[in-house]
Amino acid sequence: MPLDPEAEILVLAAARVPTTPLEQLTPQQARDDMLRQTALLGRGEPVEKIEDVLAPGPNGEIPIRVYTPAGRAPFACLVYFHGGGFVIGNLETHDALCRMIANASGAVVASVDYRLAPEHKYPAAAADAYAATCWIAEHAQRFGIDRRRIAVGGDSAGGNLAAVATMMTRDRGGPQLAFQLLLYPVTDAYLETTSYGQYAEGYLLTRAAMAWFWEHYLNEPAEREHAYAAPLRAEDFSGLPPALVITAECDPLCDEGEAYAKRLEAAGVPVTLTRYSGMIHGFIRRAKLLSQGRKAVSQIAEALRANLCQI
Repeated sequence: MPLDPEAEILVLAAARVPTTPLEQLTPQQARDDMLRQTALLGRGEPVEKIEDVLAPGPNGEIPIRVYTPAGRAPFACLVYFHGGGFVIGNLETHDALCRMIANASGAVVASVDYRLAPEHKYPAAAADAYAATCWIAEHAQRFGIDRRRIAVGGDSAGGNLAAVATMMTRDRGGPQLAFQLLLYPVTDAYLETTSYGQYAEGYLLTRAAMAWFWEHYLNEPAEREHAYAAPLRAEDFSGLPPALVITAECDPLCDEGEAYAKRLEAAGVPVTLTRYSGMIHGFIRRAKLLSQGRKAVSQIAEALRANLCQI
């Protein structure tokens, strides 16, 4: 299927701007470039309360930004991990998205600024994701959160970390999670799927960029088989929380996200899988520009309410 007309406008506009391919940049240059691109998306919407806090981590403090929407406690909570290939992205690049999700869902969103590669390679990001999730659960009362109604979620590499966090909480005896939100998640490190072949370049996220991200994140090729690095490689998917998995059709990551949803489903985990036709990677973060992005935010909010507010 061809690109959605709105997505095509973005892709064509990006193609007209002379840029250096991401894989030819240093990590810091790539981070600066993502911040510049984020600024073009405009300011985020107001939220009732925003608080920046620090949680203890395995190697220093982890910054967390807590978005509390209007309403009365106790709230459900989504612990959110930003995308960026484990190398780029931060609290600012996903600030507008977290604001939208908090307001639309009525849930507290706790956005986690985990350590980035290559300064901090695998398993640093995964360890921070787990530590931050545990800390939010332990301090739920401080933020007006109902500890029984905590979910994890993220986009792209953040979707990977959300999936890994659910495995870690299961494997390590808690905290109990009620839901997982995986937005076009990174689940495998081999880059060999059909969607990688079809959408290798020309759709914003490229295969070459993903190879660059994995090269920076992993210490050695053997780690591609580690479940906490590439969750699709896990042997056991049982006992994980219900999931909403959203994929974009014109995205190199489409197939691995859908393969992950199928593995969850085969293990008896309740799963909703939605593919957005004609969409590109990162379309939800561009919800101001893409009507399907706004539709996805509404679906996310509805799923959070349905899975977290009935407990």
